[in-house]
Amino acid sequence: RQDAAGAMKRITGVSVSNGKYVYVRGLGDRYTKSLLNGVDIPGLDPDRNTTQMDIFPTAVINNIIVHKTFSAELPADFTGGAVDIEIKDFPEKKHASFSVGVGYNPNAHFRNDFLSYEGGRTDWLGFDDGTRAIPATEDIPQFAEAVGNPNGEAGMRYREILGAFNPTMAAMQQNSLADFSLGFSYGNQKPRENHTWGYNFALNYKNETDFYKDAEYGRYGLSTPDVNEMERREFQYGDFGVNNVLLSGMAGLALKTNKSKYRLNLLLIQNGESKAGIFDFIGSDQGSDFNAFQHGLDHSQRTFANVFLDGNHTNLDKGWKINWKLASTYSLLKDPDVRFTRYEINDDGSFRIGTEVGFPERIWRNLDEISTSGVFNMSKNFNFLENASKLNFGVLGTYKYRDYIIYNYAVNPRGELDLTGNPDELFWEENLWPKDGQVDVGTTYETPFIPHNPNEYNANSLNLAAYVSAELSITSDFKAILGVRLENYTQRYTGSDQQQDNVLDNEKVLDDLGIFPAINLLYKITDKQNLRASYTQTIARPSFKELSFAEIYDPITGITFIGGFHPDGDDLEGVEYWDGNLISTDIQNFDLRWEWFGTGGQMLSLSGFYKLFKNPIEIVQYTKQVGAFQPRNVGDGTALGAEFELRQSLGFISEALQAFRMNLNLTYNSSSIQMSETEYESRVDNAREGEEIEDYRTMAGMAPYLVNGGLYYTG
Repeated sequence: RQDAAGAMKRITGVSVSNGKYVYVRGLGDRYTKSLLNGVDIPGLDPDRNTTQMDIFPTAVINNIIVHKTFSAELPADFTGGAVDIEIKDFPEKKHASFSVGVGYNPNAHFRNDFLSYEGGRTDWLGFDDGTRAIPATEDIPQFAEAVGNPNGEAGMRYREILGAFNPTMAAMQQNSLADFSLGFSYGNQKPRENHTWGYNFALNYKNETDFYKDAEYGRYGLSTPDVNEMERREFQYGDFGVNNVLLSGMAGLALKTNKSKYRLNLLLIQNGESKAGIFDFIGSDQGSDFNAFQHGLDHSQRTFANVFLDGNHTNLDKGWKINWKLASTYSLLKDPDVRFTRYEINDDGSFRIGTEVGFPERIWRNLDEISTSGVFNMSKNFNFLENASKLNFGVLGTYKYRDYIIYNYAVNPRGELDLTGNPDELFWEENLWPKDGQVDVGTTYETPFIPHNPNEYNANSLNLAAYVSAELSITSDFKAILGVRLENYTQRYTGSDQQQDNVLDNEKVLDDLGIFPAINLLYKITDKQNLRASYTQTIARPSFKELSFAEIYDPITGITFIGGFHPDGDDLEGVEYWDGNLISTDIQNFDLRWEWFGTGGQMLSLSGFYKLFKNPIEIVQYTKQVGAFQPRNVGDGTALGAEFELRQSLGFISEALQAFRMNLNLTYNSSSIQMSETEYESRVDNAREGEEIEDYRTMAGMAPYLVNGGLYYTG
């Protein structure tokens, strides 16, 4: 794959989920940090902490650095790793390239049963042209019963909105094309008398298609305590097609003098992904027992725009170096008109839509986020115990602002509609309410986001930091890097719950002042062997979505996300499981690593790490609502792991294999988290006969092991 996510799969202890989300050392998304040119950037998904790595094509990347160990120069809010993508800047020499790529997969391409749906004319550029526009966001009658006379003012407005919905609800079969990509880049240097100008330009386009035949999704659970075999609650099987478009452009200008270097980079990335699927569905949960099928139509578009300016200044006479950075990033996520329709199949072969199978949904989700950062670093070389050493210090400020909203329309075909099983029929003009003038017949909508929308909020954060560190060469073989970082982090929130019992207007919901020490030691055993050890402290903070009153229902999984502000408990019994006060997680990290370096890039390393978590955040069942889950601080926990990495030429087998190189990465993890009271009691209540429930379990989302391997040829 020609993107950052694909390139990272070869890094020890790094895994990539869904082709875009990067996990380091098996720890979940919460403990990974994304940086661009060393500066924090916003995410493109409200459900994730990290930025999706598949949006960065390798053509604009100069280097990818994964920091697994914290140092004072880095942001303190990572524990597994910080992924820093460095964009190309100063070209070493003149270059120009044009590339064309074609990919073929017999399972996905040139198939006449590929599933898609009619989108917009600009889908091939990665964004919607308005075809999926929402029919109304204001002056909306909430449901049909509220308008009375269909020909009155409210009734006419209701019918106007109904008629404005895009009528397409069904996935359709069509031919799929092969993958293809285009790329162009150009760069050069222009020497002058006292300085040199450099510039880089790149433009890339990629269009990929995937098709998944006979995909299966299931949900299983245990029933009575004397039965150990899992019973099926839901089961889906069917096909879905995916079309992914990535368009990116980069322009860079650099100026280099004898003692300074300046860089200006502009980066714009546009990504669009469309999905369509048809699944048979079997439901047998909580007394229900039905056969159904469903159509799902999904479109997501992501925009990422970054302006980056930095400067490096060197005073060789006095040993000073100065680096400063200014960056502003805008990210946009739009999920316009996600459509979901499920039909129940009756015994006589007819179709029905009702409460048991779930009503059709149409969902619009928008996220806008702006991040602005400024960094100033200084370093000075000096002698310590007559050995070359370095002093580093700096300050940083990052401000983020997010607007987020979900509009969801529930669709209800009322009365005696003669359903045929074609989802498009719901919005055929002759089936819209009031069908044939009958006020109790026809397709209607309801608006759960009216009159108050808990899934509309804005939030902002300000992180002010300062650090100092010293790289001390104690002896020629022993180096100590000692540092401390101070961060003052505040987060504010504007939003309310559904009932408007709680309304916050730019209220401070998180205020952390933290001191984060970092001790990193390096002992040079031989010219080819090193031993490293470190102790650091880091933090994991709640996300914007987690510190909210959000109540986000996923019609596909049937799961509802409940924001951390909502308290939970048994009101009748007077029991409180959660007080709605979500706080940050403090982590202590211990690392030990032995490494050996051979010739030609060969290396062998063994690493171990141990982490202590105080107040870790986990997603826990919300007892007041079936199928709902909520982020909460649970009991303290630990994580223990080991890593092995080998990069070896095959020349030791035969001289003819000298150009072949093998990479092997292995990571093993073990973790333990003390369960919350809610989870513990739930496990006790549902324990099998003879099963003993302990207070601890493994950490959610942590992979027990990772394996990466590869064979490469260099001609």
